[in-house]
Amino acid sequence: MCEEYYSGRDIYYLLPKRKMDVIEFIFYAFCIEANKYKYNYGRAANRTLKDILLPKEMPVNFKDISIQNIKSPVKKSLITNTYELDTNNWKYFRYDKLFKIQKGKRIVNSDMIKGNIPCIRPIDNNNGVYDYIDIEPNHLGNTITVNYNGSVAEAFYQVKSYFALDDVNILYPIFELNKYTAMFIITLIKKEKYRYNYGRKWHKDRMNDSIIKLPIDDNGDPDWVFMENYIKSLPYSSNL
Repeated sequence: MCEEYYSGRDIYYLLPKRKMDVIEFIFYAFCIEANKYKYNYGRAANRTLKDILLPKEMPVNFKDISIQNIKSPVKKSLITNTYELDTNNWKYFRYDKLFKIQKGKRIVNSDMIKGNIPCIRPIDNNNGVYDYIDIEPNHLGNTITVNYNGSVAEAFYQVKSYFALDDVNILYPIFELNKYTAMFIITLIKKEKYRYNYGRKWHKDRMNDSIIKLPIDDNGDPDWVFMENYIKSLPYSSNL
């Protein structure tokens, strides 16, 4: 915060032990936020907050970043048409009729050596990427990852090949998927979070039996063209 503020009792505020500029504050805020996965299921970041490991110094290449040079997203849509969402005319489809659902793979922390392959873990940010490791990918890009443990029902579209851990379901489309239809579907998947709180996992077998409500075409099939165009018509779609 650059200005004075009032906070409630459930918030910690951290005072730096040395002078920091805005870029450093932002860097350490992201580092702290990356530890959110440790505090699911009602485990508060109270006494353990002091034990979070952070870099001693900000990497040198971050120091060249200027906030003034950061480009803001452009509020431009890819198409000018407008589309209305009328869910009354939508239809339910089983997940296993739309996707081949697979699971990730368990590996031990000692095998997570730094590398270039995205490692997908059941977190709720950073597109599900927990780290980059030196390992062969176990899943292909142009797929959707859905957490069935941890932050259950968080879903992300993966463009490139990656390694998914075993707390993640991987949705391989039986139809022709692209990033626009993926964004439409992901939004609907995330709406299912309320069904899987309090330890009820969305594991592979349960997901196969689950249903998702989608817009349909004249033949009663999922209207992929409508879904793609709807996303393209939204502000900021040109940034996807």
